[in-house]
Amino acid sequence: MAIQPLGKEVKSLKKTILLLLSLFVVTVFTFGCATKEYVKEQVDPLADRISKLEAKVASIEAKVASIDAKISNIEKQDSTFSSQLDQAKKEISETKAQIKDCCTKGETAAERAEAAAKRAEAAAEKALKAFELHLKK
Repeated sequence: MAIQPLGKEVKSLKKTILLLLSLFVVTVFTFGCATKEYVKEQVDPLADRISKLEAKVASIEAKVASIDAKISNIEKQDSTFSSQLDQAKKEISETKAQIKDCCTKGETAAERAEAAAKRAEAAAEKALKAFELHLKK
């Protein structure tokens, strides 16, 4: 077998490569390049949507901050009410003790009054008997 010159094959390969390269260049310039207008058309709707979402997020963050402030205020009020409730419970307890003391004193006074009334009745009976004896004389 003899070695044949590669001249024809190299020329054919060069033509094929040149054809493929030309086809690639035409394809890239026809379909591959994006113009500024095309990019703007594609990006503007996304930018609008992002702007709207950012506005919504800002609104939600403001609402959350407002709710946090209200919760903080309610917690302060709760703390105030809790201390007022504790004070009221203490005062009620003291008042109950005073009422119990008054009731005890009232019962004691009633018992003394009953005893005094019994002594007065006894004295009245004694005076009546003495008066009757005095009349009989």
